[in-house]
Amino acid sequence: MPAPEQLGLAWDRVGLIAGVDEAGRGPLAGPVVAAAVILDDQAPIAGLGDSKALSEKKRERLFDEIRAKALCCCIAEASVEEIDRLNILQATMLAMRRAVEGLRLPPAKVLVDGNRIPVLKVPAEAIVKGDAKVAAISAASILAKVHRDRLCLQWHEALPQYGFATHKGYPTAEHLQALRAHGVSAWHRRSFGPVRELLAIPSLSGAPS
Repeated sequence: MPAPEQLGLAWDRVGLIAGVDEAGRGPLAGPVVAAAVILDDQAPIAGLGDSKALSEKKRERLFDEIRAKALCCCIAEASVEEIDRLNILQATMLAMRRAVEGLRLPPAKVLVDGNRIPVLKVPAEAIVKGDAKVAAISAASILAKVHRDRLCLQWHEALPQYGFATHKGYPTAEHLQALRAHGVSAWHRRSFGPVRELLAIPSLSGAPS
């Protein structure tokens, strides 16, 4: 009898399955973060889902539970410099590849949220809205978002005038106003339109690092 299919995936490889997702493609500042997770079937985690649909308190709780119960996991980044040099898509693929290659256990297959996959040494499949469909991708989504949100809090402590704790680097009206008032910091992605436009104004091209 053929193996059952779920979500259109043919489970044709026996072995560990890793879920991969990213956080931070859209913000104007900071690295893009990716996580890879191999869950333990013997230690299920209740409440996994798309990290964006979960409350901050629940994400924080699940972050600790995932780290404690997963067979292995890895969080990786692509820096602001890499984003500006490669473009955000290629930097995201780089962060994902680093996350997978950083896993302590090699997966037999990798399931990636979205419609693109990084270049990997193991078979991989992209799943649109996978963070709401596949537990391992949901777990990766939570790890990546919580890690990046914590980075934003660190930046806020260093440069509170930008409001990173509130907008997390996204191009909100508050963030754009802070950029106009205080200039471009070392955390900002210079290749992104709103930042690039401000850099063209001499009086706004520099800021505290």
